[in-house]
Amino acid sequence: MEQQKLPNVTIGLVLGIISFLCCCFGGVPGLIVATIAFFLLRKDEKAYSENPEGYSNYSTLKTAKIIAIIGMVIGLLYLFYTIWVINSMGGWEGYMEKVNEMMEQYQ
Repeated sequence: MEQQKLPNVTIGLVLGIISFLCCCFGGVPGLIVATIAFFLLRKDEKAYSENPEGYSNYSTLKTAKIIAIIGMVIGLLYLFYTIWVINSMGGWEGYMEKVNEMMEQYQ
């Protein structure tokens, strides 16, 4: 029997890596991308559990899943940090005041 490759592993790996880059935008985009990667990889993990002899790239699947989990954790941590920073500036109103002050300073 010829072994196949799990279809979503490469996509999940790429999305996991992209989630690291997207975490710099407040945490939400990186969290979303990593969550999508995680659910794609879970789908492939279920397919592998049904037919383990039929697929050859399970180690890559585990690596991609770990990367997606790390991306989700980093996204959550950065999201919580962003919320904490906004609250420490006096909420959304205080945050917008600081942004406006900086914009006026550099004009």
